Amino acid sequence: KSAVGIGALLLTGIGDTIRVSLTGDPVLEIKAAKEILKACGLYRKGVVFVSCPTCGRTQINLIDIAQKVEKALENIEKPIKVAVMGCVVNGPGEAKEADIGIAGGKESAVIFKKGEILRKVPESEVVEALLEEIKKL
Repeated sequence: KSAVGIGALLLTGIGDTIRVSLTGDPVLEIKAAKEILKACGLYRKGVVFVSCPTCGRTQINLIDIAQKVEKALENIEKPIKVAVMGCVVNGPGEAKEADIGIAGGKESAVIFKKGEILRKVPESEVVEALLEEIKKL
């Protein structure tokens, strides 16, 4: 509810300060506020992380991979868009606006940059390989 209400106000130009109240760790309130600002295009630091919800075509452990990648990138200040997608059928197309990302295959994934495939890696190496490519950006 906070994201919808705050986001709607920010998108219409109302307000210059936000406060998100969550139950739990106050540090998560700051993270939530930054994510709302990013989604509104008002905060341009850090990673915009895109991931698909998975479907029957997903043949890799996408949830685990997405969590590891997101955790590894949480302190990155460089404004980049990273996509972690479950399949090569829709992944690269749906995430073509991403600076870099992966699309899963059968026990493997392709790493793509700006929609162009760079290489294919085994599932066991995908997190490390993606992080290597991100460092090159």
